[in-house]
Amino acid sequence: MGEDNKLGLFTLTALVVGSMIGGGAFNLASDMAKEAGAGAMIIGWIITGIGMIALGLSFQNLTNKRPDLDGGIFSYAKAGFGNFMGFNSAWGYWVAAWLGNVAYATLLFSALGYFFPIFDGGQNIASIIGASILLWCVHLLILRGVQSAALINLVTTIAKLVPVFVFIIVGIFAFRIDIFIDGFWGQGGTFAWGAVGSQVKSTMLVTLWVFTGVEGAVVLSGRAKNKRDVGKATVIGLIGTLIIYVLITLLSLGLMQQADIAQLKNPAMAYLFESVVGKWGAAFINLGLVVSASGAWLGWTLLASEIPYLAAKDSVFPKWFAKENKNKAPVNSLWITNGLIQLFLLTFMISDQAYNFAFSLASSAILIPYAFSAFYQLKYSLRSKEKDRTINIIIGIVASIYGIWLVYAAGLDYLLLAMTLYAPGIFIYYKLQKKSKPKRIFTRAELILSVAIAALAIFTIYELVTGNITI
Repeated sequence: MGEDNKLGLFTLTALVVGSMIGGGAFNLASDMAKEAGAGAMIIGWIITGIGMIALGLSFQNLTNKRPDLDGGIFSYAKAGFGNFMGFNSAWGYWVAAWLGNVAYATLLFSALGYFFPIFDGGQNIASIIGASILLWCVHLLILRGVQSAALINLVTTIAKLVPVFVFIIVGIFAFRIDIFIDGFWGQGGTFAWGAVGSQVKSTMLVTLWVFTGVEGAVVLSGRAKNKRDVGKATVIGLIGTLIIYVLITLLSLGLMQQADIAQLKNPAMAYLFESVVGKWGAAFINLGLVVSASGAWLGWTLLASEIPYLAAKDSVFPKWFAKENKNKAPVNSLWITNGLIQLFLLTFMISDQAYNFAFSLASSAILIPYAFSAFYQLKYSLRSKEKDRTINIIIGIVASIYGIWLVYAAGLDYLLLAMTLYAPGIFIYYKLQKKSKPKRIFTRAELILSVAIAALAIFTIYELVTGNITI
């Protein structure tokens, strides 16, 4: 790729922000209000802010110290913990990325349903057809080249921020402290450690979902003009987005009672804004969501197709995924990625909980890639002899604790469901390794882990069939 076609700081930052601020931001207040009051949300945001900033600083440090690891989020796991964990990180990230697009599809067509009743709810046959058409339009756009798609993502990122900023400005002036304080510790109204702890825990998958994409610049680091811009873009995008999210959720609780916010239809921001400014407010926010979700869909298709392509170039995925077309687009990776999205559109969009299920499952699948990036930050820093060693060890410890906390907070059901997504990857890894290392495919620890994942996947399928786990 020529230097003129590489990505600069502004475009990389837009990719980070655009990947994070997608459809989830527009339903963030409702998703969090379903289980948590203002007090628990504040605690949740403090935990998330500290954890995500540590993770973002980990990405920045590793990008600067290990510029040779172009695959970023999966190559960190491979460098620190071997081929099997590298493969699982790539596999989990890829699965999370295309599942996230299923969530964006449901939210996008829910917003379009405000203007065109045929798409009402975003999960009917018309929505499936519409989402399928859009899916393959995005496919054709990326086939023209990653640079072209990244520039369109830049435009949509700027456009999507307009309604978000308008909502925040109006929310500041319309904010009522009496509504905000009422039920501050949840719908029970009083503080209790157990209840508040449960509320805080309930916010974790939601906050993880809306921050998924923080690694966008890292994934595309091989296409950056300057590798140091990757770390800068990650931190700038993360901190800016964190401020926006905190303002959206806390201002919302000063406009409407928590219980009422929890009952709002998707997208909650539209109906919150309508309650303040009138009917035009919902139309304005829904239009913003259409632009936002479309841009996020494009950004996430870029990331979802890039990961198998990079993994194949690094011999982590089958070489078939590494094929490029004349525009340097990862053509085979793109076809299989969008084919899977198409399949899941057909199966998920007929469920009235499609959006929540898709984003929760995507968030669960991405826990391993995030956690092992944090673990590698700690491992690399402990072995380092550089001047900034101490601060990087602290960053690694905080990011690792946050990664472990997320696994706990996700809850058993979603972790078990995630195992059903990881289990098929073991077979692919086995076939891949058998060609290059026929005598030693798994280490002892990797074999134990593989058997555990397979066993948990089988158990989860049994629990689904018997109705003990529901989706």
